[in-house]
Amino acid sequence: MDARFASARQVADAVLFEGYVLYPYRASAAKNRMRWQFGVLAPPAWAPEQGEHTFQRTEVLLEPRGAATLDLELRFLHAQRRTVQQARAEGAFEEVAELHLPDRVLVPWDEGTEERVTVSVAVSELVGAGAYFPFSRPARVEIEAVLDETGRTVGRLVRRTERVCGVLRLSAAELEGPYRVLKLTAVVENTSPWAPDEGAATREEALPRSLVAAHLLLGLSSGSFLSMTDPPEWAKGAVAACENRRTWPVLAGGPGRADVVLSSPIILEDHPAIAPESAGAMYDATEIDEILALRTAALTDQEKREARGTDPRAAAVIDLADSMPPEVLERLHGAVRGLRDITGEPLAEDPQALFRPETPWWDPAGRDPVDPALDHVTVEGVRVGVGSRVVLRPGLRRTDAQDLFLQGSTAQVEAVLHDVDGGVHLAVTVDGDPGADIRREQGRFLYFQPDEVTPVEPA
Repeated sequence: MDARFASARQVADAVLFEGYVLYPYRASAAKNRMRWQFGVLAPPAWAPEQGEHTFQRTEVLLEPRGAATLDLELRFLHAQRRTVQQARAEGAFEEVAELHLPDRVLVPWDEGTEERVTVSVAVSELVGAGAYFPFSRPARVEIEAVLDETGRTVGRLVRRTERVCGVLRLSAAELEGPYRVLKLTAVVENTSPWAPDEGAATREEALPRSLVAAHLLLGLSSGSFLSMTDPPEWAKGAVAACENRRTWPVLAGGPGRADVVLSSPIILEDHPAIAPESAGAMYDATEIDEILALRTAALTDQEKREARGTDPRAAAVIDLADSMPPEVLERLHGAVRGLRDITGEPLAEDPQALFRPETPWWDPAGRDPVDPALDHVTVEGVRVGVGSRVVLRPGLRRTDAQDLFLQGSTAQVEAVLHDVDGGVHLAVTVDGDPGADIRREQGRFLYFQPDEVTPVEPA
């Protein structure tokens, strides 16, 4: 199982820790106070009342061969609450909001420990009634001593983990058709018996009893899965009938492989992969490594101390940014992959073949066909372009209230501009504006749409 899931697990790790801790990687940051946003399966006594969910459902199609075996790995984070205590006289400890050390500032924080539930079952055993696999993780308390540079105990970290229970239900049904195709259903459900005390419980109370960032890795010993995003023509109807709730199954592993599926709470494409330029995990949702590395390196020493004390993974990000050599940082600046000609065929390896303009860049014949100085637009049957004179009729839909004061003013069109959505905008200077010449020099105009002006007929 481990060998088959090796490459897929790299992406699965990114799913597991998606948004685990966000830049600037400090517990005090506002965006790090709302934790665990993906794949949260909450206890049944709390979830329905709060709009959360207790289960996720994955349905995929597979073509098993022979006595195929299904290997499955459920992965999730188990939130554990960390409190900070400072050492007092005679061996006593007092809970505190901060504990300052030379290299870090320790604060209360919810850490996430990785949990796995592994199952291996013959595909034939799943047809019909299916199989039922309950699991649980016990409550526990762990204490870690905090020592200063001399080895003296100055405090301790107390980690409390609550009991969490769940069940994994697997079943398969053979579909009608010319090929032997099975629809596999995998349901992951939180069955934790915890119930809140009198009154409304908070999300923070429910999270330690939840399955966080829950996702599945599925592997076939013999046979293949069908792509759920790009199935063959004959299977499109069956794929459309599959019911995936709070999961998104895609083919995983290397390109061309179809024996592994990653069912994720985050939308992915088939055969997702970690960018080879990435120097390490940044744990930031939709991370952009270059920006995060630069911003992290620019944090103050005090901010870095706070980040290092927030979480070991945050501390690793700080160390990564501080130690990243220039050549690695430059590699993060961008990469071009998969260039194709309009025919769909890969372009030649010759770098000169990547750009083949019909005319050199310096040839006037090769100018951009969109030119604000030459373009025009027809308004009320009149051609309006650079130099045209118009009366301003700003509409009420405009968000700039200052434009309303220009109602009825005359102006001169300085440019006709096109935006990426196909809209047209007229850049103008207002008659009588003493700063009109400066506006022209700096290119700082007022902008109106064609239906907000009336052409002034030439005298």
